[in-house]
Amino acid sequence: MATLDLYADARSTLDPDDGEVVTAELVVTDDVLVKAFALGPGAELDAHEHAESTNVFHVLNGEVVVERDGDEETVVAPGVVRHDRGVVHGARNESDDVAVFTASLCPLP
Repeated sequence: MATLDLYADARSTLDPDDGEVVTAELVVTDDVLVKAFALGPGAELDAHEHAESTNVFHVLNGEVVVERDGDEETVVAPGVVRHDRGVVHGARNESDDVAVFTASLCPLP
């Protein structure tokens, strides 16, 4: 029987080197996108915004420094961070281990 866990299928591809960000699309529909992000030590997801969508990070492994509108907080797995529409946000890995989180974007613009 196939697994229902979409993350399980992508896990083996999420193996970044130091400073590298690796992504995998887990869900893509007409109204939602869920991507997995693996940040190697020292890697950064540049700050950006989604004017018409809410974005939610689910930290699955490790710890991620999350930036939101100029504020920063270290979020340790398991953790959830909501970024409202139009809020500038980003993430970086300041640890020596790979950090993994998903980002859910809904609705899609």
